[in-house]
Formats: sequence, C-alpha cells, structure tokens
Amino acid sequence: MSQLPDSTSDLSRRSLLRGTAAAGLLATPAVALLSACAGSSSGDDKADTGAKTDDNPLGVADSGKVDVVVFNGGLGDAYAKYDVTVFNKKHAGVTVNLSSTQKIKTEQQPKFSTTPADLINNAGADIMALDTLVNEGALTELTPLLDAPSWDDPSKKVRDTLLPGTVNDGTFDGKVFVLNYAYTVFGIWYNQALFDKNGWTAPTTFDEFFALAPKIKQAGIAPFAFAGKYPYYMRWAIMSWIWMSGGKQAVVDIDNLKPGCWKTPEVMAALQATEKLVKDGYTLTGSATLSHTESQQAWLDGKAALLPCGTWLENEMRQTIPSGFQMKLSNFWSVSANDKAKGAVYAGSGENWIVPKKAANAAAGMEFLRAMLSVEGAGKFAELTSSLSSRAGSGDKVTNSTALVSAGEVMKKASGDLISFKHPDWYADIDKAEQNAIGELMAGRMTAAKFADTLQTATDKVAKDSSIKKFTRDA
Repeated sequence: MSQLPDSTSDLSRRSLLRGTAAAGLLATPAVALLSACAGSSSGDDKADTGAKTDDNPLGVADSGKVDVVVFNGGLGDAYAKYDVTVFNKKHAGVTVNLSSTQKIKTEQQPKFSTTPADLINNAGADIMALDTLVNEGALTELTPLLDAPSWDDPSKKVRDTLLPGTVNDGTFDGKVFVLNYAYTVFGIWYNQALFDKNGWTAPTTFDEFFALAPKIKQAGIAPFAFAGKYPYYMRWAIMSWIWMSGGKQAVVDIDNLKPGCWKTPEVMAALQATEKLVKDGYTLTGSATLSHTESQQAWLDGKAALLPCGTWLENEMRQTIPSGFQMKLSNFWSVSANDKAKGAVYAGSGENWIVPKKAANAAAGMEFLRAMLSVEGAGKFAELTSSLSSRAGSGDKVTNSTALVSAGEVMKKASGDLISFKHPDWYADIDKAEQNAIGELMAGRMTAAKFADTLQTATDKVAKDSSIKKFTRDA
C-alpha cells in the first residue's frame, strides 16, 4: 500500500491500515512476541465475574480493576477519560486504570504472552498487525459484546446501534475481533460563509460544478485544490466517482482484475470528468506539488473553494482555521444523469479497539467498550474530537462543528452500499502505477484515455503473473 506522510492525520493513517489489515496484507516483522500465547499460563489469573443481569449482561464483577490503554494521537485521550465516568455510573466498585501512549506496539505487544491490558486502542504509526494477532489466537472474540443490550436501550443490541460497515470492518473469517470506534466520511469540503457571501450553492454533480467554476474563478478564487504530492488523496475521489458512475460492479471488476475493467463507458465517464476539471483550468495553481496540509491551508486561506478530504480535516487543521470559517462537507459529486449508484458514500470505521485473549478481565474490557458506545460516551467523543463515532447518531447533538454536522447529514442521505476498493492494498504494482497516473492526470500531462490504458496494462500484467497471489471480492 502507499505510505502516508508522517504528518498526516492519525484518522487517515488508521483508516488505510485498517483496510490493509482486514485483507491480511500488513507486512509485519518476524517477532516472536506471540509465541507464548498458547502455552504461557502467566495471563491465566482471571478476574472474578459477576452475575449476568439485564443491566450487567457481560457479567462484570462489582469489584476489582480493568486496565485500558488508549492511543493518544490525533484524537487525544480526553474522550476516553470521560468514558471512565460513564463506565463507573454502572460499575462504581471497579477501578479503571486508564493509560495513554503513542507506542502501542512497543509497549503492549510484548505483554500479550503474559499480562496484557484488558482493552487496547490499537492505533497510530506504532500499530500492532491485526492479521498477526488474529492468526495467533491472541484476541477475544467480541460477539458477546455485539449481542449484548446497548448501554441505553435494553431492547436494542449493541450491534444494532453501529453505523454501516463497522461490524464487517472488524470481522476476520466470520468472527469479530475488532471494534472500530471512529468513523470517517470522505467528500468535498467547502466554506459555507464564502459560498453565502457570493451567493453560490455547493455543487452535487459535475455539471453543477462546471457551471459554478467560472463564477468562482471570476471572484479570483481557484475552484478546486488537491494534495498533488500524495496522489492517493485524489484516488479517494476518483474511485468514488467510478463507483457512482458504474455502480459497485465497476469497482469490483477493477479489484478482481477483470479484462477491460478500466475501459468501460462508465469508468471512462468518471475519468473524463476528472480530466475536464484539470484541462478547463479549475485547479489551484501548483496543486500538483502540494502536500495534504499545504492544499488544506490554501483552502482555509480562501485561495480555493473546494477540497476533497476526509472528516479528520477539522481536527488536523484546528490551529489554523480562520475565525468565521464554516467548514462543511458534501458528498462526492454525481458524474452524470446515467450514474448507476447515485447517493453512494465513501465512509468507513477505523481506530480499532481490541480485547486480548489473555486479558485478566475481558468482561470488563468489553463492558468499557459498551460504555464508550453509549449515547453519552459516543456523543462526548464527537464533541471533543469533531469526528463521528461508529455509534449511529453520535454527532446529532454537536452544534459547534459545522464540519461534523454536515458529515452526519452526508451519512443520513447515503443510499446503497458504502464505497470501498481493495486493489491498492492487494497489489503493490497496481498501486504504484495508479498513483503515478493520478499524479500525471491531475497535473494535466495525461488524458483520461491514456490513464485507462496505463491502468489496464498494469492490471493485465498483474493478472497474468502467476507469482502474484490473487484476491477476489463479490461485495
């Protein structure tokens, strides 16, 4: 997979790492950290359990302790500290030992064979490889948590309170070992204050964009900025446009290396619309060489009107957002009236939380997660981080973030399957060719037709190479 720049947000990094790990492709060093998992008895001193009741469905003892480790990165640890108070409202006799760190693998991985924490926020650059943990049998299966009554409504299971894709994102070979707590929505950002001042309406289709773009240019503002230095930022937009134009099958065919997958009329429509955006002179001068933060800052400074990115944007740029700036997210634009997947949204869960198999108090670890997924806990997360939780409705009561409110609106209007694509994680050669081609396309040095030829050649080459392990998807 492509490597994110060191300074990019933790949300984006973790979202991509999650996708790779779910495919079983994260490269991990040959460390013998889990070799003693099955044989060691050091972690077998389990905590006492309590009686299972409607209000205590996981059977947490009314005394003892639970050790929780949170990654203190882009989202901070204030939300987890607040969750301690939520947890103790039902379990006042249980001591929560909450610690935070940025060295998750360094500090936690060696403990898996002996005395791991009961609940770990496995995230950040120093992340433990999920495929290794799952394959070594080092994680507790989380179905009891998902099937437990939700914190606030006993008539509704925890799983039924989660946003689409969350359970699937944490599932390996039919079993759920991971609960992804943050939820990222991708789309096109704009400043509502700027648009109101000029009487503009945020476009929802390419046709609307092409009608508005000349007016934006006339105001001395570039219509569109992007992070050209890191082409995968534009890949999120391009693959979303391909999905919208051709439906899920268009992207499934690309992932499955189907002959001719890059040259269908629907794929070409998305690529040609992207080419026109560049050829008509609607991108910010110099965007082809800008980093993510440079393009984002140019947008914040009013040099560009529209910017593709994910919902970590506000948190990442919080220190430089101008006063009065009303950050809003809209879905990626519809390509044409012939789109097969109108209303599809590119979104998914990240920020994974795990309960080690050898956790002394696994029940309390899962119970802390249940508290985090309460209306109060998830709502506080949204308030503190300006990010959605994977619990549905987490941002509903947050009114001080136009970014978060608009992201919630995008999700409420979503229809059909969530957009997803696998080929960059599955095939490094295609990933490299695709990023190079996106860079050329967005710099105006490559046509849509040449882009399709380049990617089809790279795809066909991988498909014919028997030395490369192949993966397939049907959903």
